Amino acid sequence: MIKTDVLIIGAGAAGMMCAIEAGKRGRKTLVLDHAKKLAEKIRISGGGRCNFTNMDVQPKNYISQNQHFCKSALKRYSNWDFISLISEYGITYHERDHGQLFCDDSAQQIIDMLKTECQKAGVDIRLNTKIEGVTKTENGFLILTDETEVECEKLVIATGGLSIPKIGASNFGLKQAELFGLNVIHPRPALVPFTFDQATRDKLDGFQGIALDAVISCNKTTFREALLFTHKGISGPSVLQISSYWNPGDAVVINLLPDVDVFEALKQAKQSNPKQEAKTTLATLLPKRLAHRFAENADCNGKLAELSDKKLKELADSINSWSLIPSGTEGYRTAEVMSGGVDTNELSSKTFEANKVPGLHFIGEVIDVTGHLGGYNFQWAWASGYCAGQFV
Repeated sequence: MIKTDVLIIGAGAAGMMCAIEAGKRGRKTLVLDHAKKLAEKIRISGGGRCNFTNMDVQPKNYISQNQHFCKSALKRYSNWDFISLISEYGITYHERDHGQLFCDDSAQQIIDMLKTECQKAGVDIRLNTKIEGVTKTENGFLILTDETEVECEKLVIATGGLSIPKIGASNFGLKQAELFGLNVIHPRPALVPFTFDQATRDKLDGFQGIALDAVISCNKTTFREALLFTHKGISGPSVLQISSYWNPGDAVVINLLPDVDVFEALKQAKQSNPKQEAKTTLATLLPKRLAHRFAENADCNGKLAELSDKKLKELADSINSWSLIPSGTEGYRTAEVMSGGVDTNELSSKTFEANKVPGLHFIGEVIDVTGHLGGYNFQWAWASGYCAGQFV
């Protein structure tokens, strides 16, 4: 039997952050994780460089049933607080598009820093440990593992979401919330590529590997970033962003030339060069493969002089406001995060403690707070972990 003040299940970004803060307060803290390696999601993130936060973090960068829930934590532990921490460790970083911050060297530096901070705070981390049962007791909780029993006063669930199961993602946290009678917002993959049915894929055949700047919209939300055509559908930052706002059956509208009024460009070309074919004009604006296919799909194969303005408008609209209905997404296998999770109405935004179960806390991705692409989900892990760590 192990007795500890605080038990944290999950040795990822949020779990370690919480452990560091609890340990600093003199709380005897134990962290358990079923994985064989520490913080695998940090290690593989950002192509191995870890997009650890963003230069501009605002509540608007997060999706939740309760848009106000994240405000308190993000204010109490900001992006600048985490930047200050990594600077103390001499970890150099650089800024990419849209304020995204990445390590110059390796994501392993972030893991090593958190591990060192845990050691300094006297935190005990045990990996490769399976949790077999959690019971509420009069004074706290009793946790049964495959090796021992643990008694704790405070229990923190920091097990993340369902994304990227190959590195150990599981539904443990969601199941525990439900077992304790807490409401869970239906989880689904987020920041994930779209897939299409065979008929649509046939129309897109040959586009694989083409990337371009695009504006993509769905459900009154719009992003402008790179779009990439894949063998299964479309991906790239703009697609990952909008996927968090998409529901099955919804159309997404894509502007492949956001800085060009294609109809005006075609009309001008028709006047100045009437013998030119529409696909040739388009090829000055779009990659050749796309230009030829869109002209073909709109039945605009002839010379510009032979095409009515109505036809040219249809062709232009298919490029400036191309409407597609994805058949689905690539799912949790490639999703960067999970959307949904433990209902924030069940938790205190100050302490992250469950209102119905004193001593039980949830932090990180397992909660119904999902960040945009760009370091926002890691910032949520740091902030929620830090704040819960002040109270456990």
